[in-house]
Amino acid sequence: MNGFKNFILRGNVIDLAVAVIVATAFNTVVATFTNWLTSLMPKGVDNIFVNEENSFGAFLNATISFLILAAVVYFFIVVPYTKAKERYFPSAAPGTPDDIKLLQEIRDVLRARA
Repeated sequence: MNGFKNFILRGNVIDLAVAVIVATAFNTVVATFTNWLTSLMPKGVDNIFVNEENSFGAFLNATISFLILAAVVYFFIVVPYTKAKERYFPSAAPGTPDDIKLLQEIRDVLRARA
């Protein structure tokens, strides 16, 4: 069980899942916008009435659905994941990283020699 917890919280599994969900929803927004925009271009007599699939309302509906889905994903997946990740794998204490400390020590030794 500990290995699975490490896999989920340390890896990018949740990040990738959220990216796929949001990208799929955004794909619908782009597709409906493109359909609406191309329906405005003159194509002849057959395009006098804009059908339901190519209307601005479909684009607006897709945009609102995307925003609702993004809010649900954020509040029910991202926020709990971030809290769990911080609980089980706390971030490093603020301060100077080890590699910078080593470089500072080398600098001090070189200054002492000169």
